[in-house]
Amino acid sequence: MSKADLIFQENCRDILEHGFSTEHEKNRPVWEDGSPAYTIKKFGVVNRYDLSEEFPILTLRYTNWKAAIDELLWIWQKKSNRIADLHSHIWDEWAGEDGTIGKAYGYQLGVKHQYAEGWFDQVDRVLYDLKENPYSRRIMTNIYTFADLHEMNLYPCAYSMTFNVVDGKLNAILNQRSQDTLTANNWNVVQYAVLVHMIAQVSGLQVGELVHVISDMHIYNRHVDMVKELLTRKPLPAPKFHMNPEIKNFYDFTVDDFSFEGYEHGPSLGKIPVAI
Repeated sequence: MSKADLIFQENCRDILEHGFSTEHEKNRPVWEDGSPAYTIKKFGVVNRYDLSEEFPILTLRYTNWKAAIDELLWIWQKKSNRIADLHSHIWDEWAGEDGTIGKAYGYQLGVKHQYAEGWFDQVDRVLYDLKENPYSRRIMTNIYTFADLHEMNLYPCAYSMTFNVVDGKLNAILNQRSQDTLTANNWNVVQYAVLVHMIAQVSGLQVGELVHVISDMHIYNRHVDMVKELLTRKPLPAPKFHMNPEIKNFYDFTVDDFSFEGYEHGPSLGKIPVAI
């Protein structure tokens, strides 16, 4: 059975049984009808996924992996903040009149900085270091740029990656300040597991662990019944992940270079309301 399912269920069970309710706190998010969107939350959740064993995609319900990878490429490969460059509508709520999400996400990864070796943006610096100095303890990205927060239409949720090579395996830590468990947990896990696979392949490395550190992991009040439904489901075997082995340049990957063999999953939960 999928280990990602077991981790997800364990997290959800812990939040529902031992989490803190924000019902009586002043909350920023609201539902589409304007009513407050409060949560049940846990602080400081750490999940570990061994990517060399299996790919961490949920089978309890379908994860739209193509859209997730498309967003990942939009941020990390295109380094874009324009929603027209994305093939889904997940960022429409946060788009400004100029058609961008402000100086957020991909914009930050694309800003070039001067180093002793030359000018690099954050992605290119990671790729350079993994080839030239793979055992460095300084290989990381961070898009939570305080000077630009006032020009971001949404502060970054998943904001930093730290890469570390052990015995020829690429490991990574994903830091996330806030996570809507039902809608975003496996979406983010799939994205950054794919990213580790991509970067490992173009760097001549094998994949190791993805460690996911979540500061505020929460379940929204209108998601509780849906989460309880997922807790009744039995995990299915993890599917086989495939990535085009011919790609050696990070910027050559497309969504069509990824696939899942034998991806079985539980039925849809129907439309999931999203707090804004």
